[in-house]
Order: sequence, then C-alpha cells, then structure tokens
Amino acid sequence: MLIIDAREMDSLDKALKAYKKKHDRAKVMKEVRDRQYFSKPSVKNREQRLKAIYREQILRIEE
Repeated sequence: MLIIDAREMDSLDKALKAYKKKHDRAKVMKEVRDRQYFSKPSVKNREQRLKAIYREQILRIEE
C-alpha cells in the first residue's frame, strides 16, 4: 500500500506527482501484469535468453 502524506505537500498536484513517482518505483503495475497469467519457469528463462541474444546482436551491429 502506497501512502503519501498530503499535509507535507503544498498542493494536491505535488501530492499526486509524488504518488505517481512512488507508484512507478514500486513497480506495482508490472507485478499486476506478471500475475495475470502463469508461465512456467522454463518459458521465463527461454524468454530472458532470447532477449539477451537480441540485445547482443543489436550491440554487435552498432559496433
């Protein structure tokens, strides 16, 4: 649960901005999206490996 003390903020806009920043740093939405469906650990590992290979190919092309 994210808590922002609005009394310390000058305005509601600043409090909302602080809440959004805290929300992004907590990675709440990423966790919600990850928990929408179950994927096997082997599938997760394969996806990570493929992403790493893709990044390496991009770096090699740029050099």
